[in-house]
Parts: sequence; structure tokens; C-alpha cells
Amino acid sequence: MSGELEPDPARMRVSDAQRHEVAEILREAAGDGRIDLGELDERLEATFAARTYAELAPITSDLAPAVVAAAASAPVTRSAQPPRSTERGVAILSGFERSGTWSVPEHLRVLCVMGGATLDLRQASYAADEVVITVNAIMGGASIVVGPHTRVALEGTGIMGGYSGPSGLVAAELDETSPTVRVRGVAIWGGVSVERKHG
Repeated sequence: MSGELEPDPARMRVSDAQRHEVAEILREAAGDGRIDLGELDERLEATFAARTYAELAPITSDLAPAVVAAAASAPVTRSAQPPRSTERGVAILSGFERSGTWSVPEHLRVLCVMGGATLDLRQASYAADEVVITVNAIMGGASIVVGPHTRVALEGTGIMGGYSGPSGLVAAELDETSPTVRVRGVAIWGGVSVERKHG
């Protein structure tokens, strides 16, 4: 019907496959030395947080052609995000650990490069009903421990590595008050595991 507005391609939703394609471009760029590990961590976080072409296209605009054709007409500006509590941990040839009584921010970003991280959430409090833990492991690994009342959504991508869990002998005991821990990121020659234990 004439006069109807065409849908804006920039606002179209992206798929997991498209996010993974961008993650692979970033992995190759880091391997070639075109971006450093800090940039890799930041761009991977933006990749797995992207919901639309307008958010996804700029991430690799200086590294490769647009990932999807529809992104060609998308603006290169990212939509503004409301401020949220964010913390960052780094384990490069070393370790990063959080356990006991501590506060999990809305977004915890952990980078493991030939190092390891241990995050024990069993006695932790949460800054929000749903928190995101982004773990990017490059020839390293991370272990995340949750209690029976914590809901886990595992969304990581393994490239010659992997994400697993939640495992353990403890059954989940979830209800409407259970917090959600969303685990994201990329494991390259590394691994991230989630284990459920009693508190």
C-alpha cells in the first residue's frame, strides 16, 4: 500500500548467529594484533549486549565490512544506555577471586588471559533481580558457584573452548524471588563452568 512507512533496518533485531559472527571477527582481529585485549573485552561485551543492527554494526566497522546487509543503512551511533553498576576483574597470568559476603553488581566483567577466576555467589547479595556476568577467557578459565535458589542463564560462546553448567549434585530450588545470573562471553582455548552447591 503506497504511503506506508518502510521498517527501519537499523531497529531490526539481531540473532545469536550474527552476534557469534561478530565475536569471530573480533577474535581474529585480536589474534592479528589489530585490537588489544582491553578492546577485545569491551567489544565482546557490546556484541553480546547488542539487540539491534544499529548497536551491532559499529562494533566491527573499523575491522570488517558490515556483518549483515541491513546494517549498511544503520546509523553508526549506539543508543544511549541507562547507567548501571558495573565492575571489572582481570586475571592475566594470575587469579581473580570473589567469595564470602560481597555484592554482585548489575554487570560484572571478568577477563582471564592465561589466568583463572573464581566467583562464589552463595553468600553474595545482588544489585538487581537479574545480573550479568561477562567472562572472556583466553587460554584461561573461570569457575562460578551458585546456591540452589539462584537461576542461571548460560549464554557463552566457546571457540576451541566451552561453557558448561550449572552442574553439581544439588537440585535447583527456584521460585519467583530467585535472582537470575546471566553468564555471557567468549571462551577461546579456555573454559567457564557454573556449579550449583549448598550455601
